[in-house]
Amino acid sequence: MDNGAGSYRRFLEGDESGFVEVIRDYKDGLIFYLHGFVSDLHTAEELAEDTFVKLVTRKPKFSGKSAFKTWLYAIGRNVALDYLKKRSKRKEIPIDEISEMTDDERSFEEDFFREERRITVHRAMCRLKPEYRQVLWLTYFEDFSNKETAAVMKKKVHSIEALVSRARKALGEELEKEDFIYEEL
Repeated sequence: MDNGAGSYRRFLEGDESGFVEVIRDYKDGLIFYLHGFVSDLHTAEELAEDTFVKLVTRKPKFSGKSAFKTWLYAIGRNVALDYLKKRSKRKEIPIDEISEMTDDERSFEEDFFREERRITVHRAMCRLKPEYRQVLWLTYFEDFSNKETAAVMKKKVHSIEALVSRARKALGEELEKEDFIYEEL
């Protein structure tokens, strides 16, 4: 078990120093990660604080299905996306003042929609059978070869090839339920 998970578990059991360790170990990386969403260090720091406040107030359970850092960053990502959605609703610019997007704005918009697509794919993957999730994750997100994936999953390479095919089809069906077309499948 990684240090973050152990520290967080201790916090849930009543040891406040466990939470101090989580903040110490993950604060800077989380701020850097969130800065990629908002392009403002002060806002990224506030979002990181909001992420840690969410851990203290809601005390979500860490299931251990991923690394603690991955779980924490996913919570931070959701906090950042909520912030961006609220911020986009608050901005009202008269139509005659809108000029063509700058390259930075276009890049930010592309990044935002790319992240939204990733979230949609992740949600769809969560609804797949665990074996399908694992083979897709190893093959497409970790860039493992079929041989490496077979070794991790303790299967034959031919079985992995068939499993990848079935998993891709199942993922495509899940994405269609959300009216999402993913050409790369």
